[in-house]
Amino acid sequence: MAKIVILGGSFGGITSAFELKRLLGGKADITLLCDMDKFVFIPSLPWISFGWRRPEDITLSLDSILRPKGIKFIHEEAVGVDADSSKVMTKTQEIHYDYLVIATGPALAFSAVPGLGPEGGHTECIFTLDQAIRTKKAWDRFLENPGPIVVGSVQGVSCFGPVYEYACELDTELRRKKIRHKVPITFVTSEPYIGHFGIGGLKYSRRMMEDEFASRDINVIANQAVEEFTPDEVKLKDETKLPFKLAMFAPPMAGVKAVFHLGNPKGFIPVDSNYRHKDYKNIFSVGVAMAIPPNDTPIPTGVPKTGYMTEEMAKYAALSIAAEIEGRPPVKTEPVGAICIMDMGNTAALMKARPVLPPRQEAVMKSSIAFKWMKQGFEKYYLWKIKRGLTQLP
Repeated sequence: MAKIVILGGSFGGITSAFELKRLLGGKADITLLCDMDKFVFIPSLPWISFGWRRPEDITLSLDSILRPKGIKFIHEEAVGVDADSSKVMTKTQEIHYDYLVIATGPALAFSAVPGLGPEGGHTECIFTLDQAIRTKKAWDRFLENPGPIVVGSVQGVSCFGPVYEYACELDTELRRKKIRHKVPITFVTSEPYIGHFGIGGLKYSRRMMEDEFASRDINVIANQAVEEFTPDEVKLKDETKLPFKLAMFAPPMAGVKAVFHLGNPKGFIPVDSNYRHKDYKNIFSVGVAMAIPPNDTPIPTGVPKTGYMTEEMAKYAALSIAAEIEGRPPVKTEPVGAICIMDMGNTAALMKARPVLPPRQEAVMKSSIAFKWMKQGFEKYYLWKIKRGLTQLP
């Protein structure tokens, strides 16, 4: 029986686990290791930061969804991987594997810019559940004494979508509270233009986002790097200074410490078209943990790896591992695509790209209130699907 260990309990980890169990059944002993005991539906984190969702609305116990499928869950953090000996180390044990799937997600590199980040810095973030909860508390304090808000992405960022969502949701919520006129909003981004999204733009996304932000009276500063954050000011590289009462910024990402040594200089795992490590043939990596070459932009930016992309990668990796265990020919893969619904508070935008980077076979970018309803419905559908381990469903 093949022993498969999976690191990470988010989209890539749980999809890999359920797909491997579905494909291999009793031929594999599958263990999922994660430092968190809950699956978090990450696309809803911006809603947490405004109180539109509660944590219990978007989380599931990992043990309760994995155990019924015969998948072992270990609630521990991996502190290292010995790839030569095929073992994972935690603080309490060593776990041997025949195959390892690295789906850890990223480490958030707040140290990239002085003053960046919620701990030891002066900005909020919505990339984790704890951060989103903290941002909600910062929002409540802000409402007691409103003033300028700065939202943005520093140099090196690859995940831009949540920042766009937050900016538009912010505008929507301030208008609902009838205090929008008291709050100047500035959007700062390392993208060469808004609507780039780290993927070279999508159809007419530049014009669409320029019009959207203009209609919301959101000031935009694009193609810009941040020098530092102080307790009440953002200082840009061109010496522009932006005062704020609330600042929410996306940080760059890097590989997590336990697997950093297996990756490129930023700790992301180099893989082939089947998501197999280029040096260690029994190691696979999917999602944010795997390496994609960065964009060629004036200010450094990375390529996002969305939940949809991560699931496609995880399914290909699972198929490749199962084929090898069962002695079948290697799986033929295709470049992954992306489907994303970007919430904008009072409306939403559907974004679809295949492949993710241009030139593309298919590209869609359009907005409608119907897409907001669709995103709300998808949240409930996805949690229902994952609770039952039905990752083979669309």
